[in-house]
Amino acid sequence: MSFTGDQVLRVLAKDEKQLSFLRDLDGMKPQKVDFWRGPARPNLPVDMRVPFSELKDVKAYLHTNGLNYSVMIKDIQVLLDQEREAMAKSRRLERSTSSFSYSSYHTLEEIYSWIDSFVTEHSNIVSRIHIGNSFENRSIPILKFSTGGSQRPAIWIDSGIHSREWITHATGIWIAKKIASAYGKDGVLTDILNNMDIFMNIVTNPDGFAYTHSMNRLWRKNKSIRPGIFCIGVDLNRNWKTGFGGSGSKNNPCSETYRGPYPQSEPEVASVVKFITDHRKIKTLISIHSYSQMLMYPYGYTLETVSNQKELMWPAASPLTGPMTVASSMPSALSSVTLGTMASCCQPHRSSPPPRRRGWPS
Repeated sequence: MSFTGDQVLRVLAKDEKQLSFLRDLDGMKPQKVDFWRGPARPNLPVDMRVPFSELKDVKAYLHTNGLNYSVMIKDIQVLLDQEREAMAKSRRLERSTSSFSYSSYHTLEEIYSWIDSFVTEHSNIVSRIHIGNSFENRSIPILKFSTGGSQRPAIWIDSGIHSREWITHATGIWIAKKIASAYGKDGVLTDILNNMDIFMNIVTNPDGFAYTHSMNRLWRKNKSIRPGIFCIGVDLNRNWKTGFGGSGSKNNPCSETYRGPYPQSEPEVASVVKFITDHRKIKTLISIHSYSQMLMYPYGYTLETVSNQKELMWPAASPLTGPMTVASSMPSALSSVTLGTMASCCQPHRSSPPPRRRGWPS
């Protein structure tokens, strides 16, 4: 699929009235825009991809309603072509050196092959667990980092639930490598793994991810199909039972944020829920997303605070992470989570509330 001429516009809404104009864009049929950073509050940037065929109408709509905008990306396809060229160059280098590049994007097959090699190389602390299959019957493997024992308290990390967010898969791979290489050398990480296990689901949405490589680079949802419904896929991050159907999700199957017919209707989500529920000792859940450059906790679907709010604030202001802000909205490699962030969030001697799945970070 080509995105030639598609642009990304940044819009600033001055008040709630202008925000409502932007929200109305999301409900228009045919779909006019693809929000990359949706309308939230006045004076916060709203970033949206506009197909070339809709550019004239959307810009006229913005002008009519007094909404100022700037062009962030003049032609998306130019960037996608550059990305493909960089991947091809990296792949040629990997083949010539029989190595795996941690600074390049990879296909689903390449990531699954890396998982097998990674487990073999670090079999003393890493194993592979199959937790289920996707709608198109692809395996969903997770990595388990453990130094022994059974049913220990554990940390869950997932990435790639939105298939087009390739940097999250790369981040997950990098974190896995860092965990394996730093154990026994980094005191905080070693302490964590001596007391807890870590589970990583690097490709949470394998069908969608494969589709971003074969057909549509900007595909976000999974690939589920239902009788009588023309549009394909569910936004897996809106399919959790907690907060299902709330603000930020849509009941329209053609929407990028379609929540699905009912909670946990999608096998990818159901597999994760079953694993975590059966384990019973998952203490921390971290979901890696891209683009918005923020740390969201403890929920994404509500502004409700929790009893240990001050304790949860500690990582955001710690020397390991620095202050967490939303000052930048452009993605940068491996910026969404680092090992330091993970370690500061998950020290085993700190108290932890029962795990609840966060809502909708992106």
